[in-house]
Parts: sequence; structure tokens; C-alpha cells
Amino acid sequence: MTAVQDTADAVAAPRPRGGVVQSFSDSLVIAKRNLIRMTRIPEVVILGMIQPIMFVVLFSYVFGGSMQIDGSTSPSVYREFLMAGIFAQTVTFATAGAGAGIADDMHKGLIDRFRSLPMARGAVLTGRTLADLVQTALTLAVLAVVAVIVGWRIHNGILKALGAFALLLLLGYAFSWIGALIGLSVRTPEAATSGGLIWLFPVTFVSNAFVDSSNMPSWLETIAEWNPFSATVQACRELFGNPGVSPSGAWPMEHPVWASIIYSTLIVAAFRTLAVRKYRSTTV
Repeated sequence: MTAVQDTADAVAAPRPRGGVVQSFSDSLVIAKRNLIRMTRIPEVVILGMIQPIMFVVLFSYVFGGSMQIDGSTSPSVYREFLMAGIFAQTVTFATAGAGAGIADDMHKGLIDRFRSLPMARGAVLTGRTLADLVQTALTLAVLAVVAVIVGWRIHNGILKALGAFALLLLLGYAFSWIGALIGLSVRTPEAATSGGLIWLFPVTFVSNAFVDSSNMPSWLETIAEWNPFSATVQACRELFGNPGVSPSGAWPMEHPVWASIIYSTLIVAAFRTLAVRKYRSTTV
């Protein structure tokens, strides 16, 4: 009787297959599932593109003539200064969508169905973040076209520009793991959306994204200079050849490319570990 019961339990709860290769394969399957879902709900992707486009137009034409960058109040100079900040804001705001998507899957019981399959536990979250990365890349491509239309240009060649976009995608991927942790920690998609945006506003605005941080109070300037978001923005301006913030002694502002890579890598390592641990404890 005991042997029969043990066999039944093994069938009901199959063990996930191990190994890095198998985990990667499972993650790709989940990513494909989420990408197919996105194509069937195109309005989500379209509406996700409208907001950053509105930011580009509003900031460029409403604030462009009142901002002083490198001693100039020219709207064209501010547009080039602005775009790296808008790009970075766009990839980080995708965090809210990642959190809401995972919370929705949890709410509908889809995660429990995934657990009945012999798959790597972290694959569900990795697949989701990879799918969000693809959507973010698409949004960035559209936004870059809009930026060129309003007057933004790159001045250091295509290779460095591609490097800047790679840093942006790395930042977006890192922040999507924060969104994954938030999505696993709340009960509804609505709460995940709100929780994913509340902390993003101070992160993005207490930075060098939209204004020169040297104009801030000294204590706030220090926070902005050591903000991981600011490092990526400054790195992109450097790679694009766009106007940047005033010289600063802060290490992230002096070495923004390396600072951006280090910050994003540490965020992925920390929050992926926390998210996978939370996933296991929540769904067991």
C-alpha cells in the first residue's frame, strides 16, 4: 500500500529536470509562451509604446527651451541631452508590466500548473523576464525612430550606439527582476502595477535623466550621482556622443560604462536570487 502511495505522489508531483542546459531550454519555452501571448494582445504592446513617445514630445517641446545644458538653452541641445534619460526611463518602467504579468499568472493559478511539469523552478521567472526584454527592445527601436524625428542624433558611430542600447537593455532586464519579486509578493496584478511604479518615480527623477544633477542640493546631488539609473544614462550619453552632466568627482559619473555594467549585474544577481527563492516558498 505504501509503495502504491509513493508511486502516486511521484506521478502527481514530478521532479524538475536539472542542469544549466535544461534550465535554459525551459526558460526559452516559457519566453516563447509569453511572446505568443503578447502577439495575441497587441494593444498592450502598442499602449506601452505610446507613453514614452508622449514623454519625448512633451519634454522636448515643453521644457526644451527652459533647460540650460552646457551653458546653452537651445532646445536642440536639450533634446540630445534628454533622450538617454527617456530611453532609460522606458526600459525601467517596463518593470511594472513584468510584475503585473507574474502576479496575474499567480492569481489565475497558472504557476501551479507549471509546477506540475518536470521543469526548472527558475525557468518560469527567467522566461517571463526574457520575453519582457524582447518587448522592451521593440519599444526602444520605435522610440529611437521618434527621437531621430524630433532631432536627436548619435555622434560616435553605430558600434558605440549599439553598446549604449545594450546597456539600456541590461538595465531593463535587471529591473525586470525587481518587478518579478514585487509580482510574487503581492496578491493582485493591480497591486503589482502600483508597487512597480511607486519606487520607480524617485529612482528616475532623482537622477541626471532630465536635468543636470549639479543644480540639485548637494545631498540630493550625491544620491543622484550614485544612482544606478544615473550611471546608465551618463554611459549612454557618452557612447551616443550627446551632451552630459557637468564634471563630477563621483566614481559612477567618471566611469559610467563600467558603473552601469556593475550595477546592473549586481541587481540581476541579487533580485534573481530573491525572486526564485520567493517563487519556491510561495508556490510550495
